[in-house]
Amino acid sequence: MSETLINGKTEEELWAEYKKSREPKIRDAFVRQYAPLVKYVAGKVAMGMPHNVEFDDLVGFGVFGLIDAINKFDPDKHVKFKTYAVTRIRGAIFDELRSIDWVPRSVRQKAREIEDTIQSLEASLGRSASDKEIAQELGMSMDDFHKAMIKVSGTSIMSLNDIWHSGDENDKISIVDSIESPQSMNPDVIVEKDAIKKVIVQAIQELPEKEKQVLVLYYYEDLTLKEIGKVLEVTESRISQLHTKAIMRLRTKLTNIKKGIM
Repeated sequence: MSETLINGKTEEELWAEYKKSREPKIRDAFVRQYAPLVKYVAGKVAMGMPHNVEFDDLVGFGVFGLIDAINKFDPDKHVKFKTYAVTRIRGAIFDELRSIDWVPRSVRQKAREIEDTIQSLEASLGRSASDKEIAQELGMSMDDFHKAMIKVSGTSIMSLNDIWHSGDENDKISIVDSIESPQSMNPDVIVEKDAIKKVIVQAIQELPEKEKQVLVLYYYEDLTLKEIGKVLEVTESRISQLHTKAIMRLRTKLTNIKKGIM
């Protein structure tokens, strides 16, 4: 962000002033300054959404999250606004998507069926199940299985933003926040969330290597699915399938862990 925004004042000075005055002119300046961040987050979300979800709608939802972030941001906590705002913007987008219930019931049911199958298979096998084993258990051909994984990809993006916690209000974190730039967190936040974060990171480490690579490249290295396909030398649709399976597998692992600690 530029060093000055209004009347030659630094961003730090403006945050201090806004915290006291709630001056609309300062808020509007922050909205204009961080508008590109909303488009960036909306673009990341849009990549996993079906074509009936409009990018401009996602941007509109995200602006509400940006305004919420500006109103609730506390500069005294020494967390970068950009880091704080990304979570709020993404949360606002997914909250709105949930409220309009954009995922068809049949797709949601199929996603649940695949996830349950992965969970029961891996529990009985004691290891990660292969595509072939999952497809056989579902009574599908490999071609139909791959098509199904692409169809349910949007639901997996949504589930990454679900809050996962162990009961303590302060000890909660979304799965995606454990993949994205862990070093960007404030030390106090890391201490608060350390226990739950370790559980999620451990579950990520146990994923099959390619699925783990896809998650890290997409959420941490910030590559698109197409770019990841070039890195791993497979098609973009294959990366989409790996991404969806990784999230489903991750959710089943966390569900099993949660059952074990409750």
